[in-house]
Amino acid sequence: MRVYLLIMLLFSGISFAQNTITGSVTDGNKQSIPGANVVVVGENSGASTDFDGSFKLTTNAKLPFSIKVSAVGFESKTINVTAANQKVNVILKDEETKLDEIVVSASRTPERVLESPVTIERMGVQEIKRTASPSFYDGLENMKEVQMNTSSMSFKSINTRGFATVANTRFMQLVDGMDNSSPLLNFVLGNMIGVSEIDVQSVELLPGASSALYGANAFNGILFMTSKSPFTNQGISTYFKYGVTSQEAAGTNGYYDFGIRFAHAFNKYFAAKANFTYMEATDWYATNYNDKTRAGIDRTNPGYDGINVYGDEASTNIKGVGLKLEAMGLIPAGASNLLPNTTVSRTGYNEIDLTDNKAANKKIDFSFHGRPFGDERLEIIWQSKFGTGNAVYQGANRYYLNDFFMQQHKLEFKGKNFFLRGYTTSEDGGHSYDMIFTGINVNRKWKDDNTWFGQYAGAYIQGTLAGMTPEQAHAAGRATADTGRFLPGTAEFKNAFNQVINEADVLSGSKLVDNSKIYHSDANYNFRDIIKFAEIQLGGSFRAYELNSHGRIYTDANGPIDYNEYGAYAQLMKKFLDDRLKFTGSIRYDKSKNFDGNYSPRLSLVYSGGEKRNHNFRGSFQTGFRNPSTQDQYIGFNIGSAVLIGSAPDNLTRFSETFNLSAEGQAYSGGNATKDMTGLDAYGNSYIASSVNAFSAMAGSNPVAAAALLKKSRANYVKPEEVKAFELGYRSVFEGMSIDLNGYYNIYNNFIGTLNVISPFYGTAQDNPNIAAGTSDPGVQSIRAIQNGEYRVYQLYTNSDVEIHSLGFGVGLSKKVISDFEVGLNYNYAQFDFDQEKDPSFEPGFNTPKHRIKMSVGNDKLFKNFGFSVSGRWNSEYLWQAGFADGIIKSATVIDAQINYGIPKLKSVVKLGAANIGGKEYYQVIGAGLIGQQYFASWTINP
Repeated sequence: MRVYLLIMLLFSGISFAQNTITGSVTDGNKQSIPGANVVVVGENSGASTDFDGSFKLTTNAKLPFSIKVSAVGFESKTINVTAANQKVNVILKDEETKLDEIVVSASRTPERVLESPVTIERMGVQEIKRTASPSFYDGLENMKEVQMNTSSMSFKSINTRGFATVANTRFMQLVDGMDNSSPLLNFVLGNMIGVSEIDVQSVELLPGASSALYGANAFNGILFMTSKSPFTNQGISTYFKYGVTSQEAAGTNGYYDFGIRFAHAFNKYFAAKANFTYMEATDWYATNYNDKTRAGIDRTNPGYDGINVYGDEASTNIKGVGLKLEAMGLIPAGASNLLPNTTVSRTGYNEIDLTDNKAANKKIDFSFHGRPFGDERLEIIWQSKFGTGNAVYQGANRYYLNDFFMQQHKLEFKGKNFFLRGYTTSEDGGHSYDMIFTGINVNRKWKDDNTWFGQYAGAYIQGTLAGMTPEQAHAAGRATADTGRFLPGTAEFKNAFNQVINEADVLSGSKLVDNSKIYHSDANYNFRDIIKFAEIQLGGSFRAYELNSHGRIYTDANGPIDYNEYGAYAQLMKKFLDDRLKFTGSIRYDKSKNFDGNYSPRLSLVYSGGEKRNHNFRGSFQTGFRNPSTQDQYIGFNIGSAVLIGSAPDNLTRFSETFNLSAEGQAYSGGNATKDMTGLDAYGNSYIASSVNAFSAMAGSNPVAAAALLKKSRANYVKPEEVKAFELGYRSVFEGMSIDLNGYYNIYNNFIGTLNVISPFYGTAQDNPNIAAGTSDPGVQSIRAIQNGEYRVYQLYTNSDVEIHSLGFGVGLSKKVISDFEVGLNYNYAQFDFDQEKDPSFEPGFNTPKHRIKMSVGNDKLFKNFGFSVSGRWNSEYLWQAGFADGIIKSATVIDAQINYGIPKLKSVVKLGAANIGGKEYYQVIGAGLIGQQYFASWTINP
């Protein structure tokens, strides 16, 4: 009891020493400025204004003291406080100060955007408020350098500076310091476990390589999202959006989005907050029925393989089926000669029949914040985040993430000059499934492949004997084989579908199983208060993976795979020439379990010219590297048309399949009835798939010439890829106009990609086998294996020996014109150089338009409490290359717009908005749905 009384007296004494300052912040038109920062000069204590511009600041500073009030788009102002409980009313003058904002991510220390050593983009509270997109995350697409790749309405992947994919392992996304990447997949699932838009404090984007400070995966860029502190942003905030989506394939459907935030500072020592968001919509229907291997849509083609049609991946050479039927005595001898040497595929199911086409996302997070000293000298944070939802992810196949669940938990200690954090990420695949294997195995539920192809061949032969043309005979063969097919919507189809998606074995099911985890820790210390001659920082990180797909995706059937990596870095920052010239030097060392360590240096200079130091020139050089992802190393995933094989040495022996051999194959294999195939066969005894395709096309007419086309694969095990990045830039605020120019040149070595190979069940793969040597020759035996269809197709992860170059430049302009109208314009150019002739089987997958233009115009104060904004973007057409499908992404023009009205008495903003107004539907990913229009109304209450 005595101790309790002493503590109460101590806290009472502290409370008596506090000063509380209240007030408001408005502009020259007496309109409130929400989100303005109010900071005690020389102290860490501060506050932010609420919706109506009011603030309350509690500090231990002794009177008199000064406070500094700042807001984006306004000149900062310093006010002297001379009395306790003083009320301060501040009027800020408009000023274009976007490039004068403070950012942290570029150098891990606060600095003005103008003085950043590299290109950086920022979105703050005001930009989020005025975005014309359906959500703030969608609005990131309007930032300079950003390219968005939409796989699903609830799964959007961000990229910068080329080599974009949906599964973007080259780009990082951090929320409050936590990497949002999936432990199993190694890439970010959009904003599925990100942050609520009413809890976003700021978004910072670093385009390009950033490995010197952020490690191996910061190869193409990093997105930083920082949430609001419950100490400075308190109260209950909420929003509700309702709208419709419109797409020709899906029609018009409802769209719901709701979020609520609770935050309270109980005293200066303890605060807490919680967020909940819910979004539900009908996803964009994927209805691209073009053939993957031929131009156009021709479902009468016997080997048709539609992009968004699944089950037709099960295919075979129909002449080979006839030979087997002859050997089994099921058709007369010689009848197989009536069959063409062509590939026939099973009849597949459209994607819209294999998913409920729902996009949904639910997020919950909470955090507890403690300040033992009552200020920001030390803050201890426990944060937990949970996200679940439905989305379509496109990798080598199309996958429906159904009730996919991911969670993160973090403990962090941070102060003015340091942080120490540790967090864990875990996930559960829920009821997710592979749509290609769903189609394949629903087909097998009503008729196995051997029976189907046998019936097709038999009906084709009968039709030919009856005088049918080849086209008619193919149609008769398919009609006969499709007898008994389960039709979508029937009870038989639904029953088979539910059985398949709940079974993980790819021979009969399609369920994705995943219980993988990441354990991560990192720390940083800035010695600026100890070492005066320069600002020096030291830091490091450690990460451990626990891969656990239960053998469904990785080779972890016998238990989880453990994998770890660590890194350490140092940075020195020094100013010269009356603080006009800033030098920054950084270096980082990273080591991963299966690879040698890598050093990543970065050197940069920034010179601030002009009387007001508002002409800032910068130049930087840095190297970056990317360790092969866990997929590149440990995957062992049958996708139907091929098996994806990671190249970690222990992975190659863990992956194994057993195949039955024909009588001829048994003769070449020492009488063995079966053949065990492992990853060692994929990398050590295989042909490049493109050479086999060329061989097959010519083998019937000229076998000798055809054999000369065969090329043995010599793919090496995958190793880290590297980039050397050069950048020049200029930033300025000149006569009210913000100018940001940048140019870059990148050199990539050991670029990671995939290579399709074909491994024969018997014989030895070799260049230009001597077809005249007879069947005792191992090379000839390998040809016979290919001709007999006794081979396995693999997709290997490897590196290209060809050096890849990319370059680009960007221009960003913004200016306030005609009172409070603000106009923005930016342009990005990007191209790459890859000599395809030196590596004809390698797909670099640049997947980036050469030209992109984005424009915006808006006015937050068109008249009292009323504002609007319009944004537009255009991109030129470009080639999309990916494991699932290749194709041309056509040029697109997209216009978004919104009007908003503030209701100060209710502390509310009502917004009406539309995305892709009147525009054509457009693709961002070949294989995903066309993006249509969205119209919405929202009501946000933010006290």
